[in-house]
Amino acid sequence: MSKYLVFGHQNPDTDAIGSAIAFSYYLERKGHESEAVALGEPSAETAFALNHFSLDSPRVVETVANEVDRVALVDHNEPQQSVADLAEVTVDYVVDHHRINGFNTANPLFYRAEPIGSTCSVIYKMFAEQNIDIPQSIAGIMLSALISDTLLLKSPTTTAEDKDIAEALAKIANVDLQEYGLEMLKASADISQQTDEELVNADAKSFSLNGHDVRIGQVNVIGFDEILARKEGLLSVMEEEVQNNEFNLFLLVITDILENDSVGLVAGINRPIVTTAFGNEVIDSQIALPGIVSRKKQVVPPLTDVYDAL
Repeated sequence: MSKYLVFGHQNPDTDAIGSAIAFSYYLERKGHESEAVALGEPSAETAFALNHFSLDSPRVVETVANEVDRVALVDHNEPQQSVADLAEVTVDYVVDHHRINGFNTANPLFYRAEPIGSTCSVIYKMFAEQNIDIPQSIAGIMLSALISDTLLLKSPTTTAEDKDIAEALAKIANVDLQEYGLEMLKASADISQQTDEELVNADAKSFSLNGHDVRIGQVNVIGFDEILARKEGLLSVMEEEVQNNEFNLFLLVITDILENDSVGLVAGINRPIVTTAFGNEVIDSQIALPGIVSRKKQVVPPLTDVYDAL
């Protein structure tokens, strides 16, 4: 029986790393040899969660075909967000909560995607369905992923199932949901030690929208003053990314996790599309995004609609 490498998307967030750890454990309990790996270093938020629950960070890989023949994808399916040599291995499993785009395989596979707050929420349901107990530490990183992706259950992506799952995971992890959640989110909002390049790319994903290459990043903060004081540096990094990677658009969504509001910084030749998608003017490369906190549900869909109409 061959070994599986399990990994989330590039520039992994807490759900990408947490779901890799959780699903790797699930596969092991189902009799497979498995290892959780990552396609990038953990963010400050993820590092906080891993440390809190005494978990080692998965090792970072750039390629997988040199190690294994078969892999499992979590928290993503789009090839441009995955490992560089994905086409050279067989994907046997996908567990996700995002749209399906550009993904195909030569052989049948296990594929499970649900419109729910986090991939770890989906994996929790799989554990329950198979009557597999979740260790305390893994429950903790799964809870952290759910908190991160739903902004402590305040994001519009949050479902009633997510709320029940969060309570169940908090009980297994032996933490207070609200107290731990706020502590973790505040750790993610400390940008003082991060470079402009880290802020721009730490949680950025690439999308192909009607043939246009679009990059969307997101940064969580508490208040906008500190990060907007660095606006020129951030835009410089974004413009360099646009030139080097031929992106048509780079949108950096800056989200105040306490006020549940965002502003966006915009680079690339498709700037007018941002105005059309969100109904506000882009002024000095900046746009107000009131009430927007979810890239998956509130940013990608309106941009997709505008690009599809071109």
